[in-house]
Amino acid sequence: MKQTEFLNVVMPFKDKLYRMAKRLLVSREEAEDATQEILLKLWSKNESMGEYKNVEAFAMTMTKNFCLDRLKSKQAGNLKLVHSNYTDETVSLQKQLEAEDSIGWMERIMEDLPEQQKMVLQLRDVEQYEFEEICDLLDMKPTAVRVALSRARKTVRDELTKKHSYGIG
Repeated sequence: MKQTEFLNVVMPFKDKLYRMAKRLLVSREEAEDATQEILLKLWSKNESMGEYKNVEAFAMTMTKNFCLDRLKSKQAGNLKLVHSNYTDETVSLQKQLEAEDSIGWMERIMEDLPEQQKMVLQLRDVEQYEFEEICDLLDMKPTAVRVALSRARKTVRDELTKKHSYGIG
């Protein structure tokens, strides 16, 4: 694959790679480093890229595995799961603060989810992957993906409802 072909294939989903890394790693810098590392690995496999029927799925799997390995490594003592907040400039300050508060709570709730539920929720609800793609990426059966997603959504919904009903406590 020529450099321009590589860029045309890989660059459209590089932001998804970053968001996946950001979901799994502690900081923007860690996520940027991981994304860069994955892009370099993809470039080193450039000649054999034609063998993969879905380069994006392959890259997402690489990113997931790289980040999980990073979390398990000795260097991971200070890493935790986080998610960045995307703001809408047209929203009133009050609504923006409420949204940021809810997103902050969601992040904390998601941190406590089992790893598999976290990944499924990220891929489906944040990255908008189809169930079949999630099955391939996580090497799970469709039923298992649906159950994990349902449980993750229910936990997030229940915990957010508690926070909004009873206040922060």
